[in-house]
Amino acid sequence: MKSSITNRPRPVLAVDAVIIRKNGSIVLVKRRKPPYEGYWALPGGFVKYGETVEDAIKREVKEETGLDVEIKGLIGVYSKPNRDPRGHVVSIAYLVVEVSGDLRGSEETDIGEFNAIPDKLAFDHNDILRDGLKLAGKMGINVNVNIK
Repeated sequence: MKSSITNRPRPVLAVDAVIIRKNGSIVLVKRRKPPYEGYWALPGGFVKYGETVEDAIKREVKEETGLDVEIKGLIGVYSKPNRDPRGHVVSIAYLVVEVSGDLRGSEETDIGEFNAIPDKLAFDHNDILRDGLKLAGKMGINVNVNIK
């Protein structure tokens, strides 16, 4: 008997963005809901069925920050099974730069602009952020963030 792909347990797909503003700062969101309520996090979220990951990252950034962004590069794929307490979530992280829009929070998050990495980041976002800032440096993107 053949096994159907839909019958297999599988991880959920998400996207995360390291956003570099025109002034070289980064944008983070403060979570208002569990998990990690009250922690700073990278903007991002779950990919909708039928949506590309590129469209998902642009949608999530717009919803959570009010910014329109351009994708500059793939930071990496983060897939540790325990990286999210809600279950096995695989996240595709992108380096993006601000193109236009007005920075604002959402119903689920507050917004912050930083020139240093906060101590309290949700999930494995500290790793993703550091990897993203390294990629930005290699690409010659203006980054004005103090890495501790």
